[in-house]
Amino acid sequence: MNCIFCAIATGGAAGHRVLDDETVVAFLDARPLFPGHVLVVPKRHAETLTDLPAEEVGPFFTRVQRVAGAVERAMGAAGSFVAANNRVSQSVPHFHVHVVPRNRKDGLRGFFWPRTRYASEEEAAEVAARVRRALTEG
Repeated sequence: MNCIFCAIATGGAAGHRVLDDETVVAFLDARPLFPGHVLVVPKRHAETLTDLPAEEVGPFFTRVQRVAGAVERAMGAAGSFVAANNRVSQSVPHFHVHVVPRNRKDGLRGFFWPRTRYASEEEAAEVAARVRRALTEG
């Protein structure tokens, strides 16, 4: 496997680490949206969130929570944007969460893509029902 995030996690590649423990490695994004943009990566390779073992999800996101608070304090930010892609638009096929410091009028406009509305309440209800069925079917 040739995964840059695994290489950073094992010390085989450089990264400006901000947290390194038994669960995660967190480091500055090489192409940040703003200074202080951090990637939080599980140490064990998992391509997507759904590949991360259930028992590791809580500890992983506890670290994301800690990093988000630290980024906000360190950068004097009013808040943060915390996001992850799952396959589509995932630049490195190793699950990672972006923690980006945010301030009002910083130039980012909500999400990075156009948002729409459901055509009707009926369409929204049908989509919700499809997701509920998928949750129960496992």
